[in-house]
Amino acid sequence: MEINFYLVAKGSLRACLIMLNHIYLLTYMSWIVILYPLKLLGFSDLFNKIESEMMFGLTKMITMWNEWAGYEVLEAGDDIRPCLKERTLVLVNHQAPTDFIMLLSAFGGWNQIIPNIMWIMDHFIRYSTVGIVSSIRKDFFILQGKAKRTEMLSALAEHIHKYYLPLKRKWLVIFPEGGFLRKRKANSQKYGQLNGLPHLEHVTIPREGALKVIMNELKAGKSNLDLPSSENRETHNLKYILDVTIGYPSGKPLKMSSIIFGDHPPCKIVVFYRLYPIDEVPQVEEGFSEWLLNRWVEKERILENYYTTGEFPLEANSQKPRSVKQDFPAYCTLHLIFIMATIISYNVLLSAFRVCFTS
Repeated sequence: MEINFYLVAKGSLRACLIMLNHIYLLTYMSWIVILYPLKLLGFSDLFNKIESEMMFGLTKMITMWNEWAGYEVLEAGDDIRPCLKERTLVLVNHQAPTDFIMLLSAFGGWNQIIPNIMWIMDHFIRYSTVGIVSSIRKDFFILQGKAKRTEMLSALAEHIHKYYLPLKRKWLVIFPEGGFLRKRKANSQKYGQLNGLPHLEHVTIPREGALKVIMNELKAGKSNLDLPSSENRETHNLKYILDVTIGYPSGKPLKMSSIIFGDHPPCKIVVFYRLYPIDEVPQVEEGFSEWLLNRWVEKERILENYYTTGEFPLEANSQKPRSVKQDFPAYCTLHLIFIMATIISYNVLLSAFRVCFTS
């Protein structure tokens, strides 16, 4: 078999850079430890601001993984500027682990989004490198299965009031399908057939439990006793629901190995938006269930059209697909900053260790 030395060299270089990014995760965690006294001294807002900027820097470097491999992320659909600084529930179809990278690339083009996101994700992610950062940032990990359903939904309601609101996050991102398309498709179709629901090929029937908890806890007029009284008077209810549809070429999601080594041919991935003011979303349980199912039926139609024609259906007021370009000079600058931060944090922690254990 002929060896393509260019691809080998390219893949090796990309793997080294990604490993370097993982070293920066250690730097991030080191500075969390170094700066933690700020929280103890009552400077929580300053601590959270620094932590958010560090995390934003990490994610900006992650989004370059797509750029360098020729994987172009496009945004299309509704204008999302109205919801950038508002409390927004974000619903995303789920096809593969790489969905997370595509969302980071899309959202990274808007400076105010990523530091203000709380992710709701599967429990197994907690034990990955992404999960370490997510744990520090108080994202929510949900266990699947009937046995844990009631416990998890109660924990989510508590988490919203204990972390999401006090930390002043804006976007709550969730994958309502509860798993990857290839893993859930057969069971979803069987469930749909038994219950007279539409047959879906490109998405699976969404699960409602966590969404209903979020809608209930962030509805208008709901008070939050965990917030200071001055903040408690401020409105913290949802303002928008953002429906996000990720479309890969020919319906074939990129593999994580392709993200790491860049061995997939250059391609375009579309992140398609539908934005709904919360006033347009039914608040009663039955009405919301129907509304949610209709959104997934619409996703099915949108993806079918995309896989057939190569285009997402646009309405008169829709934004045409635009490429999310990454800032290469900023990427280089971030590397320099994190290299310096790594050296400084190493020396600070080493000095602290010597003072505590060798003096």
